[in-house]
Amino acid sequence: MSLNPTPIDRESAAGAVLLTGIPGSGKSTVAKALAGRLRMSAHIEVDALQQMIVSGGHWPSPAENAEADRQIFLRARNACLLADSFARAGFVPVLDDVVVRRAHLDFYRATLAAVPLHVIILAPGPAVARQRNQAREKVLTTDWSPLDTAMRSELGQWGTWIDNAAQTVEETVGAILSVTGLASIPEVDPPLHGGRVEL
Repeated sequence: MSLNPTPIDRESAAGAVLLTGIPGSGKSTVAKALAGRLRMSAHIEVDALQQMIVSGGHWPSPAENAEADRQIFLRARNACLLADSFARAGFVPVLDDVVVRRAHLDFYRATLAAVPLHVIILAPGPAVARQRNQAREKVLTTDWSPLDTAMRSELGQWGTWIDNAAQTVEETVGAILSVTGLASIPEVDPPLHGGRVEL
């Protein structure tokens, strides 16, 4: 191993993907699978950045909470910094986050401006999302399905909406690759499972 500094950055990635939807829409499952299909990529799970706060963290909740709102933008900023670093090194960043409000989306679009940002909104509908949440290993106690109406109102004219209620993970990834035009790794073997989106 050489101890000499090695240039990190190279030709920037072709773009970045922001994958959003209400809890239960399949964001994390699809984001990980999408990153696995791209030639060079990184999956940035924005919830994981929130979990880095050891003390004083405030998770989003249905109740008004100014500090939780501040931390939503803090973790989005950190996600964009990380995504920008990966993109400058040639890796397509695939971010997954619950983005409901227009101001939140505008923040992502303004902060992550170094490469084209593809906004993908998974929209299986509140009933399917609720069913998936109840089937999780760790069941969510909060009913987030009302966010579907807010998201459609705030973001209805933005991004690419995909109804993945009846799609497999592979079908959803295929639709994203088609609409973004990002180069994918050809599938040599069929997937080991044809499972539906669970998360």
